[in-house]
Amino acid sequence: MTPHQTSTPIRYFRFTRLLLHLLRGLAIAGWIFPFISRTAQQDHVRRWAAQLLAMLSVRIDVEGALPPDRGAGCVLASNHISWLDIFIIQSVCPARFVAKSEIRDWPLVGWLCARTGTLFVERGWRHHTAKITEVMHEVLRAGDPVGLFPEATTTFGNTLNKFHSSLFEAVVTSAAPLCPVTLRYFDQTGEPTIAAAYVDEMSLLGSLKSILREPEIVVQMNFAPAIPAKGKKRRELARAAEIAIASRLDPSAPRKSPETALDPSVALP
Repeated sequence: MTPHQTSTPIRYFRFTRLLLHLLRGLAIAGWIFPFISRTAQQDHVRRWAAQLLAMLSVRIDVEGALPPDRGAGCVLASNHISWLDIFIIQSVCPARFVAKSEIRDWPLVGWLCARTGTLFVERGWRHHTAKITEVMHEVLRAGDPVGLFPEATTTFGNTLNKFHSSLFEAVVTSAAPLCPVTLRYFDQTGEPTIAAAYVDEMSLLGSLKSILREPEIVVQMNFAPAIPAKGKKRRELARAAEIAIASRLDPSAPRKSPETALDPSVALP
């Protein structure tokens, strides 16, 4: 064991708690969610995500003004580093995330995602973008936040990929506030860390092992001021969100213009 890493028994202990917590989530989603309101479901999601992060020794420092807590639909657009990103955002502002349809087929986790309101996009179907825009519009109109990762992929957290604009169409049609969210990961000494990064060909298990080795991970979560959608086109909104996140991520982070076209496989966790 190298300095500043957890011992093997602690890792196994954390992993066991994580599995039990997943089973608890499945039970709540299957036996409780059908009988409670959407607001009560969001409360369960928030608590479950916060407990998951605590088990992994992930601490969140929140900066900026949070979106309205209840009954006000907004779109949370975030940079994307890790599978933890979803739970970090859920623990602060429960949202219905847009995700690739393959996740729905994952054992246990896919079922849990579906039961908690994930919006699935079929990979490779361009016309499905219009359908998901319609669904997002309905969700926003009902007052639920929607979460997006417009980069289309994950990074190590020190750069920002080009934002794709197509899924911002729902922001335009619903006139919902667009809330840029910047996530940055640090180790217990305050130095930037890539321990939580879920990139390239890394497996979920490999990523989890890397996280379990860390005594503590601190996530700086910054909410930029909401961007009003009225009078703006989707490319303008994508560009504005990209600039807001890049300026908080790293002054040297690239600021590129969003693409004009989008394959339905992008903007997915």
